[in-house]
Amino acid sequence: MTRRGNTPPPMNGPRYNEFIQSPKVRVIDHEGENLGVLFTREAMEQAAAVGLDLVEVSPNADPPVAKFLDVGKFKYEAQKKANLARKTQKTQEIKEIKMRPNIDDHDYDVKMRNVHKFIGEGDKVKITLRFRGRELSHGQLGMALLQRVAEDCTEDAKVEAYPRMEGRQMLMVLSPK
Repeated sequence: MTRRGNTPPPMNGPRYNEFIQSPKVRVIDHEGENLGVLFTREAMEQAAAVGLDLVEVSPNADPPVAKFLDVGKFKYEAQKKANLARKTQKTQEIKEIKMRPNIDDHDYDVKMRNVHKFIGEGDKVKITLRFRGRELSHGQLGMALLQRVAEDCTEDAKVEAYPRMEGRQMLMVLSPK
């Protein structure tokens, strides 16, 4: 029969009250005043007298900084802040535009309109030029087309990956400025 140790359960969030492992902490009360460095037990008693918990807000400091707070409210505010940060972050997608080396002018214009739209939305654009049959022996046509694309996008995009061959395809990546 094994005995359980005297270790506290794993914490998700800040340490508080009896879970604070440091013998001394720098204490800030509920009004924001610095009470100085106190023993952890003494600080917990003062926090309990006010009706709050002693919460470790900066565990890496020397000595750690602890505040008189309501733990539940503190965790709720932290979770709310994390959710807001996750909601407002913009993920950058890679959109792909496929072309052929002998593309017609109107088709090229339609593809470029899409490139400008994607760049304007803040996404990266991967331009894939597919060669079929004997087109592969005319790689300079593909290179000229991709150079034309890069020149048409100079004002709102920069070339992140210059044109390179991968098998039967020539690839180039544009990203917003």
